[in-house]
Amino acid sequence: MRRTTGLRSALAVLLTLGAAALGLTSPAAAADAGASSSSARALSPGLVTALQRDLGLSASQARARLHQEAAAAELAPRAERAAGQDFGGTWYDPARGALVVGLTNTGGPAADSVRDAGASVTRVAHSARALDAAKAALDNVAKTDGAPMAVRSWRVDPRTNSVVADVRKGSEHSAAVREFLAPAREAGLLSVRRAGAGQTPRTFAAGAVGGDPYYINGNTRCSIGFSVVGGFVSAGHCGAAGSSVVGWDGSAMGTFAGSSFPGNDYSYIPIGNGWWTTPVVLGWGTVSDVLVRGSAVAPVGSSICRSGSTSHWHCGTVLAQNETVNYSQGPVYEMTGTSVCAEPGDSGGSFISGDQAQGVTSGGWGDCTSGGQTWFQPVNEILNAYGLTLVTA
Repeated sequence: MRRTTGLRSALAVLLTLGAAALGLTSPAAAADAGASSSSARALSPGLVTALQRDLGLSASQARARLHQEAAAAELAPRAERAAGQDFGGTWYDPARGALVVGLTNTGGPAADSVRDAGASVTRVAHSARALDAAKAALDNVAKTDGAPMAVRSWRVDPRTNSVVADVRKGSEHSAAVREFLAPAREAGLLSVRRAGAGQTPRTFAAGAVGGDPYYINGNTRCSIGFSVVGGFVSAGHCGAAGSSVVGWDGSAMGTFAGSSFPGNDYSYIPIGNGWWTTPVVLGWGTVSDVLVRGSAVAPVGSSICRSGSTSHWHCGTVLAQNETVNYSQGPVYEMTGTSVCAEPGDSGGSFISGDQAQGVTSGGWGDCTSGGQTWFQPVNEILNAYGLTLVTA
């Protein structure tokens, strides 16, 4: 059965009595409906404090940033449509407190449309379509021939208007690395970033050590991502289809109905046996438990927080989207990179921006003592892959 704190019990009562107010958002509707009123809602208690701690903001700066990011997430799809073929990417700029749209032509009607929509505009040399194509070329090489382990990850970075490859320091001029990165280099779009020896990505599964986890086949611990109708989603590397799952108290939850890793890193676990779903991300006492109200995608540059059963609640910023991460087991595609730390056992846990679900923890490097980086698999991709419906408040 599901453990509850006093706050979670109160939430359960409110959700039960107010069932008519609890929405179940489809993957297609979640991205559009979730953020539209988020800037007008009260912020979850403790969220401002968490951003103060992890991003070094004042309380007023944290509140302003959360409202600005909600507005940016709502605006981003409309700005991209307005930009048309001139679109070069979007990101949230905390210095401006606004969404920025890169355009290959800042003097045409598309630029006027983007400005009229409320976004800032900056000129870039390359379109998002060209950058995505160069990144996809590297993905295709990795799928057919593999990728050198010295290449940690690769992604499109809208802020530098380039395809950025993170390469182990000292290996950037090796023949294997140069050959792998050749498609992006020949297109004139490559930027290489040297990564330290301790920055090799790994998954964050762990042996059973307690906390508020779920356990797979009795010997691996991971963290719940988000409730969906009938169960929850998590990371694929946590367990294979058919693997049995028990909760923190040892009682049976269900079995993995679907799991994909590498290539993807997501899974779906239907639950029963007295376990129930709720639109809540645990705050672990650092913040109050956060209600999930949708899954609008937070732009690059936005603040984001993660909840997991080992290191609990930590925040940072979105560094990249559609990044390919080269684990020892093989590449995983379409990941989102963040500056949030994580530790073994946090795998599968929730990434959330404001009250919008973002994804499930995949892996990273470092820890929450010395710092590090983490990637997640976007939740909307998981919902679409399995035809699931996110449980929202």
